[in-house]
Order: sequence, then C-alpha cells, then structure tokens
Amino acid sequence: MKRNMLMVTMALVLVALVAVACAPAQVVYPGAAANSASAGGIIVSQQNLGLWVSGSGKASATPDIVILSLGVESEQPTVAAAQKDAVDAMNKVIQILKSSGIADKDIQTRQYNIQQVTRWEDKSSKLIIIGYRVSNMVDAKLRDISRAGAIIDDVASAGGDLIRINGISFSVDDPAPYYKIAREKAVQAAMDKARQLSQTSGVKLGKVIYMDEGSYNIPVIRNTYMLKSAEGYDAGPSPTPISGGELEFQATVQIVYEIN
Repeated sequence: MKRNMLMVTMALVLVALVAVACAPAQVVYPGAAANSASAGGIIVSQQNLGLWVSGSGKASATPDIVILSLGVESEQPTVAAAQKDAVDAMNKVIQILKSSGIADKDIQTRQYNIQQVTRWEDKSSKLIIIGYRVSNMVDAKLRDISRAGAIIDDVASAGGDLIRINGISFSVDDPAPYYKIAREKAVQAAMDKARQLSQTSGVKLGKVIYMDEGSYNIPVIRNTYMLKSAEGYDAGPSPTPISGGELEFQATVQIVYEIN
C-alpha cells in the first residue's frame, strides 16, 4: 500500500515539472503587477507594446547608364566551324564596343554555350545530331545614353547575321544619393503618421524603442530589343531610337514608439 502511494506521488510531481517546463514565456506589461486587481492581471507579448508605424518614400532619377545584353550565335555541322564563326564575329563586335569608348571593365561575358542541334528521325526512332550551336553573350555598360542607338546599329553591322541583341536595361551608376532621399522621406512619413495617431487617440508618444528599414532593390527599366538577321529579322532604320525614361527609388521604414 505504501509503495503504491509513493509511486502515485512521484508521478504527480513529474507531471507538474513537465507542465512548468512547457509553459510559454510571457512578459508582463510594466505596471501590470501593481494594478493586477483593476487590470485583471492582463499579460501581453512584448511585441504588442508601444505604437508601431511604417512609412515609405520615393525619389526619382534619370538613368545615366545603359546595359546592352548582346552577343553572337553560330550554327555549323562541326563544333570547330561553329566556334570559328562565333569567335570571328565576336571579335568584330568587341572591337566596335571598345572603339565606341566602352572600357574593358564595362564589358563582361555572361554566357557561353556549345549545344548540339538535333532532329528526330522517324525511321530509326531516335535523335540525330545535325550540327552544333555556339553562342557567346556579353553585357556592355554604356555611360553615354545618347550613343546607345548608334552603338546598337554599329554592332549589328559588325556581327552580321550572327548578331543577337537580347535586350537593354537602364539604371544609375550611383544609387546611394537617391536612396538617401527616399529613406529620409520614409522616416518623415512614419513620424507624421505616429503624431497623427497620437493626437487622434490622445496617447502621448515616448522615445523610439525600435526602428527597421525594409529591403530594397535597385530599380531597372528593361526593354526587350530583339534584332534578327537575314534569317527573318530586320535591323530597322538607323539610328535606333533609345529612350531611358525615369527610374523610381523607394525605401520603407518601421518605427516603434513608447506610449504613455
């Protein structure tokens, strides 16, 4: 009998210890302990304390750089022949880019591929290799937007039927000043919102206890510009018209105030 009572007592103690260990951590609102009778002993999460506000700001900028995505593509019965054509055409394209004032550091290889060209043969029910395709693509950064159209026309002429222009994009070389303006506007917007909420609700704002800036990306305006060759494409009249438009930089912030 005594042994059974001892085992029951040990089991109850174990259950109590497990319940305590699994209980979620909670934070008591400052002053709640003193006012537990009137406040009903309310316990709240730390995340709910204070006034949380967010704000966003924008800044506009005119693009000052153009990124040309271009290259060459050759298809021949052998890899060696396809490579030779691609190398010859690419050398002419690079020469045009450099003679147009584009520095070596502003020309970057993005993709180089050698692929089999196949066709399905019904008789043998299998793919037959009929040739090889070699492509070499680069990104060229132009720091003079006004010359973009003329440079496109020049590389199209140099690359001939092998030229491929996949697209262009516009950006700014130094986005920091524009993000600074957008960030200042975002903070001001959040502060204005906090003051309005404070005045409307009758609470008094205290010090800032938390602040966070949201993530952002450099805005880029992209235009698809496919230049096809004698295989069915047409380069169009020269010079090619290019318009940079306007970029918009945006920043967001979140601020938390103590309230009284």
